[in-house]
Amino acid sequence: MSDTLYDVVILGSGPGGLQAAIHASRKKARTLMLGRIDNSSLYWAHVENYCCQIKISGEEILKKGRDQAESFGAEFRDEDVLAIEPDGKLFSLKLESGDTVRAKTVILATGSSRNKLGVPGEKELLGKGVSYCVDCDAGFYRNEVVAVAGCRSAAAGGAVALTNFASEVHLYCEELDVNEGLRRQLDETGVKVHEGVSIKEIRGENAVSSVLLSDGATQDVTGVFIELGAKGVLELTAMLGVQLDENMKYIEADKKQRTNVPGVYAAGDICGPPLQMAKAVGEGCVAGIEAATYAKKLEKDE
Repeated sequence: MSDTLYDVVILGSGPGGLQAAIHASRKKARTLMLGRIDNSSLYWAHVENYCCQIKISGEEILKKGRDQAESFGAEFRDEDVLAIEPDGKLFSLKLESGDTVRAKTVILATGSSRNKLGVPGEKELLGKGVSYCVDCDAGFYRNEVVAVAGCRSAAAGGAVALTNFASEVHLYCEELDVNEGLRRQLDETGVKVHEGVSIKEIRGENAVSSVLLSDGATQDVTGVFIELGAKGVLELTAMLGVQLDENMKYIEADKKQRTNVPGVYAAGDICGPPLQMAKAVGEGCVAGIEAATYAKKLEKDE
């Protein structure tokens, strides 16, 4: 499947992304959705404020949405995107499996939450060695020793990327949950993977100097990268040049869910509050229709 071309590629598997997949595929656009539904915050929730549903689990909604999108021809891959960049008028996306796919349009629907470790020193040293964005901050750690916290693709992919800058990269996780392709990259790049070990405290006065680990050991580091999920808004937008709001937290999109980058759309929590399923579904509908239309127009112009 490497280098396959899609009309629409959707990042994120929550309600906004699923609704976009339904509408894009109904318009006969070749549609690929990337991500695991259990990464969506809705997966663990119970919904009772959505129109026409008295009470339903988020897991059930997401599974039904996926089945519905697949019935219209949408394709799904339960893996995350490690890198995305412009490729002429198209976009090239590197997946955690090592495959690359190309897209005429991209819909960002990855949600907005930034998972925290919740350990002493994390908040106090944010911006002083604690970071949630490898792609944004890796360059500040040339020839330094750094730590990465996380078990999934964002952490593993971030650790691999950091080896291009840091002299030593330590990845701490309870149990690594990535595919074999990404595991091989960790081995090949020399990342020191510590499974079954977690960071319990981040230490330092005015800057990070070390981390206290769950096994009682201490590791001297100058940077701690917290990557507890899939690639988030900061990383993906940094790669594409997508405009964020003044607080650098949400993507700016117009009423057609278009960003400032032609061919890139956004929907759901990533576009800002209210962080509700009803809003995400509405924006996903618009984004799916607009992205499919744009992709077909691009095809005619070729």
